[in-house]
Amino acid sequence: MFAKAFRVKSNTAIKGSDRRKLRADVTAAFPTLGTDQVTELVPGKEEINIVKLYAHRGDAVTVYVSGGNPILFELEKNLYPTVYTLWSYPDLLPTFTTWPLVLEKLVGGADLMLPGLVVPPAGLPQVQKGDLCAIALVGNRAPVAVGVAAMSTSEMLTSGLKGRGFSVLHTYQDHLWQSGDKSSPPSITPLALDPPDVTEEKRSIQADPTLQGDLRHLTLEGVEEENGEVQQRCGEKSLSEASEDPSVGALNPDPTDSKTLQEQMDALLQRCFLHALKCRIKKADLPLLTSTLFGSHMFSCWYGSPEGRQLDIKKSSYKKLSKFLQHMQQEQIIQVKELSKGVESIVAVDWKHLRITSFVIPEPSPTSQTIQEGSREQPYHPPDIKPLYCVPASMTLLFQESGHKKGSVLEGSEVRTIIINYAKKNDLVDADNKHLVKLDPVLCDSILEKSEQHTVMKLPWDSLLTRCLEKLQPAYQVTFPGQEPVVKKGKICPIDVTLAQRASNKKVTLVRNLEAYGLDPCAVAAILQQRCQASTTVTPAPGAKDGLQVQIQGNQVHHLGRLLVEEYQLPRKHIQGLEKAPKPGKKK
Repeated sequence: MFAKAFRVKSNTAIKGSDRRKLRADVTAAFPTLGTDQVTELVPGKEEINIVKLYAHRGDAVTVYVSGGNPILFELEKNLYPTVYTLWSYPDLLPTFTTWPLVLEKLVGGADLMLPGLVVPPAGLPQVQKGDLCAIALVGNRAPVAVGVAAMSTSEMLTSGLKGRGFSVLHTYQDHLWQSGDKSSPPSITPLALDPPDVTEEKRSIQADPTLQGDLRHLTLEGVEEENGEVQQRCGEKSLSEASEDPSVGALNPDPTDSKTLQEQMDALLQRCFLHALKCRIKKADLPLLTSTLFGSHMFSCWYGSPEGRQLDIKKSSYKKLSKFLQHMQQEQIIQVKELSKGVESIVAVDWKHLRITSFVIPEPSPTSQTIQEGSREQPYHPPDIKPLYCVPASMTLLFQESGHKKGSVLEGSEVRTIIINYAKKNDLVDADNKHLVKLDPVLCDSILEKSEQHTVMKLPWDSLLTRCLEKLQPAYQVTFPGQEPVVKKGKICPIDVTLAQRASNKKVTLVRNLEAYGLDPCAVAAILQQRCQASTTVTPAPGAKDGLQVQIQGNQVHHLGRLLVEEYQLPRKHIQGLEKAPKPGKKK
């Protein structure tokens, strides 16, 4: 509904009577919300605006805005929450899960098809046709879309998870979301569901093994198609790799895994805590906000951990940062105080404590070297990135004479040599003009479009080689200093530098995909914080599994350009967005 820009008709402050009516409507529409939660969502004193607008299809929509963010919207007398509201109340609606790759389609205005659903161990939530539902991504319970069920849960299962499942009304990154502060979804750990608690729909699947097999096949089939498309562009992980990741979740998890995971997360949490105190925090940094300790220091110590497991405090036995820090205070390692109402800070650290002095700093992994300004011990060296080409099935006959088969990886020079040898061996060089090559059936099928196969009989050498390279599937080889080369399919994603608007018309600079080039986002954020004298944060990148995003206050593209191009010696072709730097003499 909000995939395209809408037209605002009016924007007025809410009246007292309308505020009371809105509370009553919220209570009626969402009975699971308690009185305190309704009051929190529709506060009594804070300003709330009523925005009447027309969506691009002509639908009349009423939007309620609080604190600069749209919190609710009303369509045909039905009240719907926005993603901003669902991030505060993730259990407000029945939530269905899909793959991160599907989000791009939803933002573009597509409905959610059933083959894209991920079936959790406890089965799908029970809903009826027309029920309001939330849609989240694998590994994060924070909803990214709001939709209406096109059929009941039982009908979904009966259909074998085929067809349209949900009519999507609003998504993260659509124009309604852009009218707010444009914040990213928080990281909310999915609920740990006990497999023995089998719901009704799961029993029906287990009762029919054929349906169960079809359901799993269909659930993965749609994702493989999406995943394949993205791999062509960005060289992301294959679905088989993602399915092996414990964060994706198996259909039949081992109940003992949760205990093992909790113990591992406790150990990782304490290791990052001690690492941060020993290496990153100085006495001059105190008092230090507990949130800054975790987000800027502990999280950067996690990045590139040997276990490869992401630091997630909700998966530990402590569940909350405050409880963990309270435990550390009981061990007399730190002292925590509430310097202002509701905000805790670390006011003292015992750096002579045995836990800190005996802590051994782990060796950094090659892809997560701490890139500190002026560091001579571990200077950053950019990876060597070489474009390669894969032989597709349609060109197998052309390359089989040279001993290559489908999926073979070749360099551009090898491709040229093979094509030249093939043309000479089969006597395809034009006798009258040696700059032209006659096209035999194999070359026609490999490089020509269907409409050209009866009209194009000869091609110049340069055109023949160019067409051949374009028809081959892209791949690339990454070689980090001191490591073996790694070959991946698709094209390497460039480092993405973008500008975004936040509340009060403030700009922020966002940087993504640093990890692909061996850069630690947390270390880069620390350097930029010093150079730009601006606040920086590192958060999970939207729609990217285990990827991190650096956010810097203001337009800092020129600082980024100097750091990445001049100091780290990264080629400009691997960085997009540097042209957004502020022009000299203009406001940043």
